[in-house]
Amino acid sequence: VYAILDGQNPIQVWREFRGLSQHDLAEKAGISIPYLSQLEHGKRMGTLEVLSAIGKALGVGLDELHLR
Repeated sequence: VYAILDGQNPIQVWREFRGLSQHDLAEKAGISIPYLSQLEHGKRMGTLEVLSAIGKALGVGLDELHLR
């Protein structure tokens, strides 16, 4: 929670909390590693479908992935 409040990307925070690599999460969510990296670095905004897949893979709701 503190990492997210400090401005870190929620996808990355949850991924690391779950002990997943970018490769693992990208595979579980059905997206490419570069796309995931762009989401984590704020270079792209994910679609609702992609964010839902990431949330499901991480075991969190969309509200936990709120992106700034």
